[in-house]
Amino acid sequence: MSFAVKTITYQQNLMLNICDSHLVGRTIKKEDFSINISKSYFADRFVEKTEAEELLKKYSILNLVGKEIISLSINLGIGSSTGVKEIEGIPFLLVFKF
Repeated sequence: MSFAVKTITYQQNLMLNICDSHLVGRTIKKEDFSINISKSYFADRFVEKTEAEELLKKYSILNLVGKEIISLSINLGIGSSTGVKEIEGIPFLLVFKF
C-alpha cells in the first residue's frame, strides 16, 4: 500500500497532505463543492505504510484523503472517525494537533 505525500510549512506549522495513491488525479464533487486530488497538491512523492505512520505522528496539520490513510491515522489515535466526511464515497479528514 502506498500513499501520495506533499509536505508544507504553513504559518510556522508543519502541514502534511497525504492520500491513497490511487486517488491522485481524481476530482470528487458534491452539489456545488469539489475537491481536486491533484498531483501538485498531494504527490511530491510516494511513501509506504511505515513512512506514512512516521509522517502522521510528526506533522501538526494533516489533510487526509482516502480510506487507507484515514484508517491508518485513526488506528494510530490521530483524528477521529466522527470527523470523517465523504464525497462520492471517498472519505476525507482534516486534523489539527496543537
